[in-house]
Amino acid sequence: MVEKLVDKRVEGIRRLLKPLDHVGGYGIRPGMYLVQGALALPGGVSFTIHSLGAYSCELALFHRGQKEPYTVIPFPEEYRIGDTYSMIVFGLDIEENEYAFRFDGPYDPGKGLLFDKERYLLDPYARAVVGQSKWGEKTENYLTYRARVVEERFSWGKSTSPDIPFTDLIIYELHVRGFTKHPSSGVKCPGTFEGLREKIPYLKELGVNAVELMPVFEFDEMEEMRVVDGEILYNYWGYNPVCFFAPNTSYASAVEYNREGSELKTLIRELNENGIEVILDVVFNHTAEGNQDGPCFSLKGIDNNVYYMLTPDGDYYNFSGCGNTLNCNHPVVQQMILDCLRYWVIEYHVSGFRFDLASILGRSEDGTPLRRPPLLESLSADPILSRVKLIAEAWDAAGLYQVGSFPSFGRWAEWNGKYRDDIRSFLKGDGGMAANAAQRMIGSPDLYRSLEREDQASVNFITCHDGFTLYDLYAYNEKHNEKNGWNNTDGDADNRSWNCGAEGETDDPEILRLRKRLRKNAYAVLMCSRGAVMVRAGDEFGNTQYGNNNAYCQDNEISWLDWNNLKTEREMFTFCSWMNAFRMRHPVLRRKTKCALCGLPDVSFHSGIPWNDQFDGNTRLLGVLYAGRDESDSRDDLVFVAVNAYWEPLEFWLPYPAAGRFRWKLNVDTGSEDSIREVILNKADAVTIGGRSVMIFTAGE
Repeated sequence: MVEKLVDKRVEGIRRLLKPLDHVGGYGIRPGMYLVQGALALPGGVSFTIHSLGAYSCELALFHRGQKEPYTVIPFPEEYRIGDTYSMIVFGLDIEENEYAFRFDGPYDPGKGLLFDKERYLLDPYARAVVGQSKWGEKTENYLTYRARVVEERFSWGKSTSPDIPFTDLIIYELHVRGFTKHPSSGVKCPGTFEGLREKIPYLKELGVNAVELMPVFEFDEMEEMRVVDGEILYNYWGYNPVCFFAPNTSYASAVEYNREGSELKTLIRELNENGIEVILDVVFNHTAEGNQDGPCFSLKGIDNNVYYMLTPDGDYYNFSGCGNTLNCNHPVVQQMILDCLRYWVIEYHVSGFRFDLASILGRSEDGTPLRRPPLLESLSADPILSRVKLIAEAWDAAGLYQVGSFPSFGRWAEWNGKYRDDIRSFLKGDGGMAANAAQRMIGSPDLYRSLEREDQASVNFITCHDGFTLYDLYAYNEKHNEKNGWNNTDGDADNRSWNCGAEGETDDPEILRLRKRLRKNAYAVLMCSRGAVMVRAGDEFGNTQYGNNNAYCQDNEISWLDWNNLKTEREMFTFCSWMNAFRMRHPVLRRKTKCALCGLPDVSFHSGIPWNDQFDGNTRLLGVLYAGRDESDSRDDLVFVAVNAYWEPLEFWLPYPAAGRFRWKLNVDTGSEDSIREVILNKADAVTIGGRSVMIFTAGE
């Protein structure tokens, strides 16, 4: 019955949509002005695009895979409303057609005007980009990017986002290609969305409930492709977007003519059905068009002086470090970004976004930081985006650092770079870091004092794609990026790492034991910190990049996860999985809960002696007591985390819990051979914690 009603509705629309004019052998009529891009309609396709500076616009149609268009249809002047061109073209076989636009207008680089009526331009709202569907290959016919019409026919059924509370998130950051490209991954479709889908049972076993995908928008991996020491280097990470609305076709295991995105949607649907949210790492700070020496394939040729921040003489501001900077707070660019995010939420059921170099999104057209950036405020208040996570990388490449001060409007969370730095420093034994580490573990209230944010602001992490892996953090004192071809000048030099006495690989059993203990320490502290947490894919089984802390160009075993390590590092995987589950069993670790009946404060610090919260430059023993009650019952939940960053064993006393109503139980001791323990303490004697170790205790009625 429903299908019949739909068919009748489509037929009704078809009767209403009839050509009013004929150009180049095609019937046309004014299009859907409020729907940017290409929209498939019964019997035709609506093409809509706008330009503030152009004189006129043409639609170029290509047969699939051909170099030259078979027809070019000018938009009639009467089809232009304001600065928007819209036209329905009837009778197109969308499976055999690709399209691009051409604009005529003034050419004056000194004023930022780059119109060229002979240049074919990619639709900024394209749902699919053609010409680069196979990784590392570009068809000779494609001298520029073109778009394909996509029919949105994917069935989501009753699938919805899990809508996980922010503080409950255990985010797993991964690179779609690198996650399964290694032969050891054991998947049928390595390096693809489908390959990742095959690994969903693994993600569930690990116990993560969100995946953060490094860029999946269409990007050009061959930008600045080069050969170093016989190895082809690509722009592997994908932080150079070509089109914001199109998924990267090289991540699909099969060509999806006019169904681009179906494989990604299938992945997201199955992740959601397994209780795992999907967060996209999005790059709205620059594009692959680069500076004045870069290509012109889309925004430059449509409205260069609108889409990019330009100096008074027409050059490009470079707050991104990648040649150009999107002019995010121009109304047109704001609208494009808002349309894009809405599209990914509506059509792909994405649960959140992590914004790369997000401080750029708060700059004015001349680069000045704004007090109330219109874009950030609009995104925070948008009704379509009201339940998705908005996570800022709260800095940019020009030195604007806003961790703790990013304009949040009560909605934005931040990658807490200070958490990473302070916890790294404390755990490797640096003096004077205990007080900072304590603040980081309890949600960084010194950074996020506003009551409207509380535990909702901080995404805590120790490692991410940018920097050392967790294994390398305790195997290298220095970065080793020689294979990137820049004489080891690239990558951050401030790693706060420690090689434990030997640089790189070693057979020394004592060093290997110490390194594993330090990795467990870091993971345990992270899982016992308030706010959301994020881990880097592969850290749970000792993935290494051999000291490379900037592997953005390494499409090889430096960046690919070696799943053989899951066998040799099974104990580490088991520990991480157990800690993930432990975190979820104890809400007091994730956020402030109801007050404990026993009268203990929500959080308290204990530096060796109960209730001694005074730290000095020599303090390396930190005890954090979390106390509260789960909202679902009235039982108290106490978790005490003791961290000894000193190199020798130390003694400490546990705070005596509530007049004998509780007994402490030791759950974790990274200093023991078996890190996961279950030992009941019968009396409140002093406890000895091993050097460079973490112990975790619980108590309850």
